Amino acid sequence: MGVSKAALLVAGVVGGAFVAILGLALDSASWAVIGLLLAVAAAGALAASLLLNERRRDQAAHEEMERLSAEHARLSDLLITAEQDERRRLALFLHDGPVQSLSGIALMLDAVTVAVESGKNDDARNVLRSALDKQRETIRSLRELSFELEPVVLRDQGFSPAVRALADQLGLSNRIEIDLDIGHGEALAQRAQVTIYQIIRETLHQTIRRGPPTRISVRVAEAPDGGVETVIADNGAGERRRASFDEIAERARSLGGQLSVEPGEDGGTVVRVVFPPYTVRR
Repeated sequence: MGVSKAALLVAGVVGGAFVAILGLALDSASWAVIGLLLAVAAAGALAASLLLNERRRDQAAHEEMERLSAEHARLSDLLITAEQDERRRLALFLHDGPVQSLSGIALMLDAVTVAVESGKNDDARNVLRSALDKQRETIRSLRELSFELEPVVLRDQGFSPAVRALADQLGLSNRIEIDLDIGHGEALAQRAQVTIYQIIRETLHQTIRRGPPTRISVRVAEAPDGGVETVIADNGAGERRRASFDEIAERARSLGGQLSVEPGEDGGTVVRVVFPPYTVRR
């Protein structure tokens, strides 16, 4: 119900009452009855309009509650699916990587024992060196896994220092200029910071693997709808294999984000991930 309609109905009640009072003052029963009828009719219409408006508000509130409930259920399902996928990925990594390596080390140590017992000390030393190399490689992979699950620098120093440290390391080792505009990331929830950091890290590594560019830009900024937009653009070889971004897209979906991959203006690749505000804000 608009304000003008309410004002009209109120004016009708007041006008009818005025006519009724005027009729009584002039000792005119007909005018008094007409005024009273007008006032009652206007009051009834006003009450009906107010009741209808209240019902509409209740209906709108009910529909909004249902929408929010459905959205909550969707996000819960999304989170459960993402957690299951992450556990599956972790289990496969452990089985195919460290577990296999440790099994191989155990066999090599058995061979060392046999060689020592047989007096073949040179063979034992060679196998032992190989076992130690494999052990160091396994330790390195487990450290990388631990860092991936919870980057220590991100936890201890914050989002911007963590991304800058990563960019400095990759930039120096690969002779790449990496421009950063990531200050907006400090305002995000911790889980969002971890996810966006992992997306940036995996995208940078993937960019370097497919053909080292000379320049990469990383931007974390507010999206028009109040969400967060992460954009990683490079001037390297264009990426045509959509499947190579599946893991990044999966990470984005864990926070309701949408991934898009586009050709860059200079022939490179632009990776864009947009997150809704309700999944990344504190």
